[in-house]
Amino acid sequence: MDINKLPKIELHCHLDGSLRVETVIELAKKEGVVLDSYEYNHVKKLLTVGESCSSLDEYLEKFDLPNMVLQTRENLKRAAFELLEDASKENIKYIEVRFAPIFHIKKGLELEEIIESVIEGISDAEKLYDIKGNVIISCIRGLGLEHVYDSIEAGSKFLGKGVVAIDLAATEKEDFVYEYVDAMKLAKEKGFRVTIHAGETGFGKNVRDSINLLGAERIGHGVFIYNDKEAYDLVKNLGVTLEMCPKSNIDTKAVNMYSDHPIYNYHKDGIKVNISTDNRTVSNITLNEETKNVLNIFNITLEEYKEIYINNVQASFCDDKTKEKLIEYINY
Repeated sequence: MDINKLPKIELHCHLDGSLRVETVIELAKKEGVVLDSYEYNHVKKLLTVGESCSSLDEYLEKFDLPNMVLQTRENLKRAAFELLEDASKENIKYIEVRFAPIFHIKKGLELEEIIESVIEGISDAEKLYDIKGNVIISCIRGLGLEHVYDSIEAGSKFLGKGVVAIDLAATEKEDFVYEYVDAMKLAKEKGFRVTIHAGETGFGKNVRDSINLLGAERIGHGVFIYNDKEAYDLVKNLGVTLEMCPKSNIDTKAVNMYSDHPIYNYHKDGIKVNISTDNRTVSNITLNEETKNVLNIFNITLEEYKEIYINNVQASFCDDKTKEKLIEYINY
């Protein structure tokens, strides 16, 4: 099976975790970000986790430098363009790019400007490459509710114009969902689709609550539904797609190795799964590599891959016309 020729869909990819190392070096110099060294390997080490990474919280520290350089419209637009350019070379036909606008206001940009810049970068790439992209607005758990409502308001102006969904991300604590019930209700009323990071760090219960209380249609990660039968059954029976990122889960120590990852067991049991990178640079992984690892380790057949791909098309937050085109790619 030629992995590069397979059409792919990436539903869980963070913009600030997927910057080119060369771009970070260039932008850091341009923006006056002082580093001990601008040499490639040094900067890559600042952006990428190693085997010594012990937790999700430690993993998230790798976003500090990317967000230092993504404080202008030009830089945000460039980052989005380059992500889609890179994705297109892997035969990714559709990608949903998520990021937290609140992280990019340090030099005075308004939330709407920030979102618009990323949409422009995606649009420019779509004109040059055979790829379609949309934006998911991430809100950050632990930053307070005000920015959640501000992000919903700003993002709502671009619904149907590049923005498709809302997300909650960052550190995951048990029972985090209750604080966000009203905010997610408002987001849904405005027309946002909903995907929530949950069950990434041990709390299967958070997946259940994200679906029941926040209206999550997809779950970011969802690794730990196996430790909460109610969550497991809910995901399976409702057909909620899990956006799964095995290498990232290894990095954060949610699992020890690929063979321990539940992605294939979930698929075999009728749970819908998506293969994504999470953060290309932080986890030092491409979707081609991630797909190859998963397919090879679990001996996934072409027919099984097609089933996963078609499920991902249906789970995506794009319009019906785009979905029809995406289905055509797998029926070659």
